Amino acid sequence: MGAPAPSSSPKPSKQQQDVKYNYNTSLDFWGEPDPTHLAYRTVTAQGLRRAKTSPRRVRMLARDFIDDSLYNPQYGYFSTQAVIFSPPGPMDFRAMRDEAEFQEKVAELYRGYDEGPDGKVPKGIGRQVWHTPTELFKPHYGEAIARCIVSEYELQHYPYQDLVIYEMGAGNGTLMLNILDWIRSHRPDVYTRTRYKIIEISDRLATGQRARSLTRAGHQGVVEVVNKSVFDWDEVVNEPCWFLAMEVLDNFSHDLIRYSLETPHAEPYEAHIAIDPAGDFHPYYLPSSDPLISRYLALERTLPSYRTPPQTHHPLLRALRRAIPFSANLSAPEYLPTKLLLFLETLRDKFPRHRLLVADFNALPDALPGRNAPVVQTRYNGEMVPCETFLVQHGFFDIFFPTDFTLLAEMYEKVVGAGSGRGAPAAALGKGTGGDFFTSRTRSAGREKKPKVFSHADFLEQYADIENTTLRDGSNPLLSFYKNASFMMT
Repeated sequence: MGAPAPSSSPKPSKQQQDVKYNYNTSLDFWGEPDPTHLAYRTVTAQGLRRAKTSPRRVRMLARDFIDDSLYNPQYGYFSTQAVIFSPPGPMDFRAMRDEAEFQEKVAELYRGYDEGPDGKVPKGIGRQVWHTPTELFKPHYGEAIARCIVSEYELQHYPYQDLVIYEMGAGNGTLMLNILDWIRSHRPDVYTRTRYKIIEISDRLATGQRARSLTRAGHQGVVEVVNKSVFDWDEVVNEPCWFLAMEVLDNFSHDLIRYSLETPHAEPYEAHIAIDPAGDFHPYYLPSSDPLISRYLALERTLPSYRTPPQTHHPLLRALRRAIPFSANLSAPEYLPTKLLLFLETLRDKFPRHRLLVADFNALPDALPGRNAPVVQTRYNGEMVPCETFLVQHGFFDIFFPTDFTLLAEMYEKVVGAGSGRGAPAAALGKGTGGDFFTSRTRSAGREKKPKVFSHADFLEQYADIENTTLRDGSNPLLSFYKNASFMMT
């Protein structure tokens, strides 16, 4: 729910009262959709990219509403509001007493982002600051990624092919700098063969990434920033490459479905959002007909971890639910990672010889009700405030989802593994390259290698120089923080 202003605050003006942040509209399903809303023009996030302000008199799928709220170039969260927390330099971990002192240091740095010129935290919606392990633990986190990539590259591929790295959603560009600085310092022979390409949807962030890579770090000729969405990528990259998706899957928009408990079979209903002339949001459900939702549901049923929810699909349980007075006529919300499916299809079709490295949250506190539901939050009066709905004003709220890494690995095998290796044949890569090394269906002893999932700590214990982040009492925040995060490497 949106956080109210303190009771001592002056009464807001009429103009301030007209600004709505948390619409708190129920996602329950009662009766038929309003015919007025059904008559609105149907739009998509892609179709709204040229819009200057939040749309009115339109309707769209839940995934388009979330995508538009986060990524619209004119009013989206990442385009206009999001600020990535970045300490001015590396922290001296070995000088810190314990994790309490580390957290105090982080809180002190955060206050610098929240405070205005007068040294006070402004009231109301503030700067939308959030942090990542890349920034908190720079350069050590990025150097661990570099060690992982270079060790695999040298083992199987060097010196026959260049080391080509794609990073999606590079934020401030810190990970790119830390990876390239480490390669240049520790593997200069590999650095001369390295090309680093960033795929960045935000114009503002892309401009900063170019400046940091060229004017501040001296990586001219190594870094290229491509200012577009990965979903708009139209070139087939047949060369072997690494593809990094670090803390970006959580902001992939999802679709919302619920199953009918009144029809003879558990029919899926997809969520749509109507926006009326006043800018209010009205969710409603229709029988699912979207091709991407249908494709995802068909894929999900083929995965080893899929289990039919008995309360939704078992005939006896469905009959018992219908017999309960005033019982819900739709099942609990389920958020489907449909954009994740599109991303995997893009990797398969446009980067057929890639290797993928992913890091993200596997679980989240304060999530909305429902399966795989997101967290919706904003900074208000200097504090991060969770909300009760994703139907919030465009641009002022982060909407992010947990990543089910078991599901991700299974989807990757089904989607990418089934169609990979369609690039240049192994013979074209040169003698001794291990031509299958850069395909997602590498075989060993006649068996396919599956994507490997690591806990956050296990991955960093393997690849990071953990002495540099060990505190005086022997604890290590690089390993103990982000316990709800995981890595996956293919």
